[in-house]
Amino acid sequence: MLLNTLCCHSSVVLLSAIACVSGLVLLWGYDSQNDEAKETERILFMMSFSYWLVYCVAFGMQKITLPGWETLIPPLKITTALAYLLTFSCILSLPLHKFAVNKIEE
Repeated sequence: MLLNTLCCHSSVVLLSAIACVSGLVLLWGYDSQNDEAKETERILFMMSFSYWLVYCVAFGMQKITLPGWETLIPPLKITTALAYLLTFSCILSLPLHKFAVNKIEE
């Protein structure tokens, strides 16, 4: 049962990494037409995708077991935790930014 759960989680992380890359590609070509609020929103989305991609890569590297990589595991775990927290903060900042922009317009 634990092996199935781990395999399912790894598959979801792999799919989300692919989704992050496609999201970054879509956002890279987006032109905001000199609108500062839209540009800030685009940057927050790009940061969210980038941080989550770092999480996915660090998670995937933890699963690779090569001889002599035991010293690399603690920094990878720290990177995974920091990327997770930074992703959460960027996602939390998106509605707060929209709320602030709407408050300024009123």
